Amino acid sequence: MRTAFIGLGQMGARMAARLADAGYALIGYDAAGTAERLPDGGTAADSVAEALAGAGVALLSLPDGSAVEAVASEIVESGWTGCVFDHSTIGPEAAVRVHGLLAEAGITYLDAPVSGGTRGAVRGTLAMMVSGESAEFERATPALKTMAKNLFYIGPAPGQGQTMKLLNNLLSGVAMVATSEVVLFGEAHGLNPKVIIDVLNVSSGQNTATSDKFPTRILNGRYDAGFTVDLLSKDVALYLAEAERIGAREKVARQVGETLAAMHDAMPGADFTRVYSYLKRLGAA
Repeated sequence: MRTAFIGLGQMGARMAARLADAGYALIGYDAAGTAERLPDGGTAADSVAEALAGAGVALLSLPDGSAVEAVASEIVESGWTGCVFDHSTIGPEAAVRVHGLLAEAGITYLDAPVSGGTRGAVRGTLAMMVSGESAEFERATPALKTMAKNLFYIGPAPGQGQTMKLLNNLLSGVAMVATSEVVLFGEAHGLNPKVIIDVLNVSSGQNTATSDKFPTRILNGRYDAGFTVDLLSKDVALYLAEAERIGAREKVARQVGETLAAMHDAMPGADFTRVYSYLKRLGAA
């Protein structure tokens, strides 16, 4: 099947490369410049409409809800009909709006956000959380599995995949902020940070920050998770907006969100693992 991939950024380009390597006829488009971002084996398009021409399915990987809604409007205006899988993180409310917009034009929409960072995108080991029409999910499963080793059907309602992604990213943020704080607490008492992490990883405090981020990206000074504080701060803000809308408890989320927002103001574009060095700098101030 000819597949359109719209949005070839840090994640999109790597996910598109997995499809091209698997033999899918890929045509890509990115408003920021397609030729330099297009993976080997793909064909470059000059517009959303050109990317869609002849494609049976379109995949989106865009930075936020406004970008997705803008592209959805272009899809409608093109007159194309088919199925859209949206791998962006935009929140459940935006997903419902995009679903409604596309449905009016006879286009099927499934929100399918991913987790696993750029390393997971390169290796095809992402977790993907899909919601929407189950028949379309089943039909696209072989293609989706080229990108996501861990593929989940969350439910039939638009936005359920987004809900799953937001709660996952909140927990990831909580783990990163909390672990950074406790490591700094230990260091202030003369503890070796590597020893702290080693103990936590065989104790009840183990989490994704202790098992991955600290040993492989922070203690060695690499800070290369491939996910910026800009994006994590955006995702936590989406979580908070949805929590407020439904009246859910969000005290922990709000504190983490405030920390990430302040870090974003101080270090825009920084890898989110640098929250450790950001908090360390605050402590020394």
